[in-house]
Amino acid sequence: MKVYRALVAIAFLVLVGQLWRLQIGRGEYYQQAADVNRFRLEADPAPRGVIYDRRGYLLVRNQPRLSVSIVPAYLPDDPTERRAMLIRLANLLDMPVTNDQVKTPAQAAMERVAGPQPGVLDILSEAELAPYRPARLKVGIPREIALSLEEEHLDWPGVLVQAEPVRQHLYSPLLSHILGYVGPIPQEQAQEYQARGYDPNRHQVGLSGVEYTFEKELRGQDGQKLIEVDVAGREVRTVGEPQPTVPGYNLHLTIDLDLQQAMAEILGRHLRTLYKKQGVAVAMNPQTGEILGMVSLPGYDNNELIGGLSVKKFQELQQDPNRPLLNQAISGQFPPGSTFKIIVASAGLEEKVITPETRLHCGGILWLPNRFYPEDPSLAQPFYCWIYHDHHGSHGSLNVISALGQSCDIFFYQVGGGYRDRFAGLGEERMGYYAELFGLGARTGIDLPGEVTGLVPTAKWKRVNYSESWTTGDTYNMAIGQGYVLATPLQMLNAAAAIANGGTLYRPQIVHEITDGEGRVVRAFVPDVIRRLPLSAENLSIVRQGMRAAVAGPGATAWAINVPGVAVAGKTGTAEFFIDRNQDGLPDRDNKGHLPTHAWFLAFAPYENPEIALVVFVFGGGEGSAAAVPIANDILNYYFGSRSP
Repeated sequence: MKVYRALVAIAFLVLVGQLWRLQIGRGEYYQQAADVNRFRLEADPAPRGVIYDRRGYLLVRNQPRLSVSIVPAYLPDDPTERRAMLIRLANLLDMPVTNDQVKTPAQAAMERVAGPQPGVLDILSEAELAPYRPARLKVGIPREIALSLEEEHLDWPGVLVQAEPVRQHLYSPLLSHILGYVGPIPQEQAQEYQARGYDPNRHQVGLSGVEYTFEKELRGQDGQKLIEVDVAGREVRTVGEPQPTVPGYNLHLTIDLDLQQAMAEILGRHLRTLYKKQGVAVAMNPQTGEILGMVSLPGYDNNELIGGLSVKKFQELQQDPNRPLLNQAISGQFPPGSTFKIIVASAGLEEKVITPETRLHCGGILWLPNRFYPEDPSLAQPFYCWIYHDHHGSHGSLNVISALGQSCDIFFYQVGGGYRDRFAGLGEERMGYYAELFGLGARTGIDLPGEVTGLVPTAKWKRVNYSESWTTGDTYNMAIGQGYVLATPLQMLNAAAAIANGGTLYRPQIVHEITDGEGRVVRAFVPDVIRRLPLSAENLSIVRQGMRAAVAGPGATAWAINVPGVAVAGKTGTAEFFIDRNQDGLPDRDNKGHLPTHAWFLAFAPYENPEIALVVFVFGGGEGSAAAVPIANDILNYYFGSRSP
């Protein structure tokens, strides 16, 4: 009995000592462990800022999207039970169990587009480093799947269904190229975004359009809340005061939604009539540089690309030869054709190569002597005026105003490249200098990603790229916007706007102001001047008169423009381009041997005090006067309120 009592006493002392160790010695540790089991710090994602047009119409808003996450600490302890549950979960979510398993056709297609897709076990393996933190499995699950998961919640502890805000574009595809879309952080940029406070497994970022450019302003600041959970990991209550979310700022664009819709409808209707697929129309306020409307057809539905790529749709868009993902207003580089003549005319007047009284003769063909055998007429190279190509005619004697109005090629051949010893032209260097002053060869600086520079060629550029010397023929071609010259529709619009407003080249703007959630202006955008053109007011006035003559003068190429009560000035362009449809290395020509042409038209109105500048471009549309001018006519009639068909 004494031994028994001693053993009981020893056992009791051991239990008391263990209780003391657990509750007193390591009480704080176990209290923290219990709190880790019971409490979870959960992120409260901030909604992105919304986007409006210039009149306050809502263009982009947020709507809830369902996602599935997993908390490793609450999964079943039994390995067999855990694996069986995860296999069923993977099948329900149409995810691989591991990245090593045989993929379904849909999963294999996704890997080809977005890279290797981790399986459920792969995500779980990484998530076990922080077992109480939810790890994202899949986003954008259907409501039916979410309901099924909620029904299985008691049998599947650790599986969470969460709702988070996601973008909804209310007018897609009308504004797809301007607004862009959001999606998962690209793998190659994960570290860069992590350094800026993003979670690559949770956050979505802007990938194109203003969603990309203004990511910092639209993003907002995530909040946090401490929640108490039950044994299955389900939220019971919020503990303490949560850290509130700060919504992102809102964007107010310069775009006029009504005008944008009208421009898209008019351009699309005319493209169907012309049996063409690609076209651009951009409207700008020439006094401020604000973009009023920007349409690039074909477009795409950016709602289909939000929150992860629809593989089939994305592949279709990528492989479409009409390039619907490309905003051709800023990313398409094309020969500007005769629209370039407004720059050559400005340069010629300012450099005193010509005066308003200078008259040059157009006989339909200009024979350029061979530089090595100038006396042999059989070796002379012919340069044609468009009127000779179309009607075997000529323009006769012209000054700069009538040459712009009738778009005479031979007049501008001579202004740009001279002719023998009779007339000294600008030369390629001075033409290139003025082209760059007007903004060609450089990005305009609009707040949209993907803008290209175009090309203002030089003799050095040709030697480097073609191992050939610059010739007078190259200068002639450059003078009419052909040869190696390339420009975007927005660059040509900006050049025309600078002539319209008296010589100020503005940076085109797409955002009018940024406001917070209470409507307070955080940042207001003011007109941003790139440069004042070194052109006299008299010379700019002469060029404007030439553009007015293109609409209302004798032999006007844009005679079809008719906006009641409004004087319009403009410039047509018809630009030859190379295309090899037969893949034989030879240019595609029509039955008369002519290359295909792009159709251009630049305009501004009213002539006396311009409030709108416009560019219309039709890829492969033919003559600018026949294809682009009617589109511009309908847009200007809508803008000025007559609505005439």
